[in-house]
Amino acid sequence: MISRIIISCLVLFAIVTTSVSKEKKRKSWKEKDIRDYTDADMENLLDQWEENEEPLEPDELPIYLQPNPKIDVSKLDIKNPESMIQVTKKGRNVMMFVDLRSDVSKEQAEIMTQIWQTGLQNNHITVERYPIENNRYIFMFHDGSQAIEGKNYLLQHSEITQITVDGQSYYPRLKPGQNFIVDESLKKSSAKTKVEL
Repeated sequence: MISRIIISCLVLFAIVTTSVSKEKKRKSWKEKDIRDYTDADMENLLDQWEENEEPLEPDELPIYLQPNPKIDVSKLDIKNPESMIQVTKKGRNVMMFVDLRSDVSKEQAEIMTQIWQTGLQNNHITVERYPIENNRYIFMFHDGSQAIEGKNYLLQHSEITQITVDGQSYYPRLKPGQNFIVDESLKKSSAKTKVEL
C-alpha cells in the first residue's frame, strides 16, 4: 500500500516538474534576443506564426495547390477539338510541340522561337519555350485556353511544318499551287495505287 502511494507521488512529481520546465523553456525563448535564437527557437516561432496566419486566397496558392477551375458544360462543342481545349484546359498547363523545317539551322531556330515567344507574351499569353531537338520545341502555356490562340499565331510562320496540341496535329495553310508532301515514300505509294486503279 505504501509502495503504491510512493509510486503515485513520484509520477505526480514528474508530471509537475515537466510542465514547469516546459513553461520555463517557452518563456526563455520568447525573452531571448532574436540574434541568440537557435534553430529550435525559430521553429517554435514559425509554428506560432502559422497558427495565427489566415489561409491564402486560391489564386495566391502555388499552382499545384490551386483548385481546378469549374468547367462550363454548356460551352462544350464535342465536334470542335479547339473549343474542347479552350474549355477543359482553362487554368491548366498545356504543352505544344512545334516542329520546324529541316533546313532551319539551330541558331536560326533559337532566334525565331525566341521572337515568337516574345510575340505571344506581348499579346498577354504566358508561355515558356524549351528546345527538344534542333528543329523541335515545346511551348508550355500556363493557361491552356490560350494554347489555341498561340497555335493560330505560330501557324502563320512559314518555318513551321507541324504543331501538336493534346494529341491533335495542325499544319500550316498551303499557298495556292503549293503541294505538301510529308514523306517521299507516301508519294511513291500513292502513285502505285493510282496506276492499279
